Amino acid sequence: MAQGQATKVKKKKKSVLKRAAQSRQRAEVNRNNRTRVRSAIKRLRTAISAGDATAAANLLNPTLSAIDAAIAKGVLHENTGNRYKSRLALAYNEVKAKAAK
Repeated sequence: MAQGQATKVKKKKKSVLKRAAQSRQRAEVNRNNRTRVRSAIKRLRTAISAGDATAAANLLNPTLSAIDAAIAKGVLHENTGNRYKSRLALAYNEVKAKAAK
């Protein structure tokens, strides 16, 4: 299914209708989880690009936890989540090093 489109039901069988409803519900949950993770990453990247080490430090752990939760729920693939965490940690460490100077 294309993103944002409802599940189309061709048959009126009870099992088909139930499966379509479940699919719509799971898509909504996955969309919410994905949005939560992306928003957290954007907030952290904004703090990092602004050079605000204290704000980035406060946002780092919640963002990494959100990514881990998305991996556990199957919203993000494990390698994708780990790549995000690695790159965010590297960027945070650069900001932290600049702030320490």
